[in-house]
Amino acid sequence: MRPEPLSRVSLKDYDTRYSGEIDRKVAKALENQLEERMAELQEMLYAQGEHSLLIVLQAMDAGGKDSTIKKVFDCVNPQGVHVYSFKVPTEEERDHDFLWRIHQRVPRKGYIGIFNRSHYEDVLVVRVNDLVPEDVWRKRYEQINQFEKLLTESGTRILKFYLHISKDEQRERFQERLDRPDKNWKFSKGDLDVRKQWDDYMRAYEDVLTYCNTDYAPWHIVPADRKWYRNFVVTKTIVEALESMSLAYPAPEEGLDKIEIPD
Repeated sequence: MRPEPLSRVSLKDYDTRYSGEIDRKVAKALENQLEERMAELQEMLYAQGEHSLLIVLQAMDAGGKDSTIKKVFDCVNPQGVHVYSFKVPTEEERDHDFLWRIHQRVPRKGYIGIFNRSHYEDVLVVRVNDLVPEDVWRKRYEQINQFEKLLTESGTRILKFYLHISKDEQRERFQERLDRPDKNWKFSKGDLDVRKQWDDYMRAYEDVLTYCNTDYAPWHIVPADRKWYRNFVVTKTIVEALESMSLAYPAPEEGLDKIEIPD
């Protein structure tokens, strides 16, 4: 679901369990076809070397960022994909502007870059936890828009996905992490402190989805309680974006038809 650019977003208007009219089996079959096409398009993107694709994933804890990356991109050549996870800034990163560390990770031409969390943490975590004054983080919406405009004008296509889960679904996923020994490592006691700030984060996300949803770098609100539907929507959106980028294999060298491979 893509909100109208710069329109006011209320997340209560978006059903986290929405799956449209599509059946799960049908969605999976279509997703398999889309994955084959994504692999073809990624190879063209790499071979052509004129454009890049940046994918931004944001969500509440247990929202499915990691599993989305694992499931959606299992079909592509890993040599052409780079995944970056942005955590608490280092001392060196804090000594620069908040976009400095982000710009260094933008994908080069021919590549797909995936941000697991991103520059939007600087208007989410920073805002909710009062890490900088309001007059600082409020300016960042427009600074982010200008940054993303620069990237798009330089040949980088941007897709931003907010994986929208309900608070009840988060509780169930947290409980699974506690119940399963192989999932224990994914649970942190600090996750419960963030859960207490749920309403504050929803307000912060609504502002992000309102002020930083542009024609050139759109946000997609993905219903994410149903993982199969989340994967289908993200895969379909990425393939559609790649299809619109006029990708093609570069022309071969002249005279290849006259070459004979020696014994």
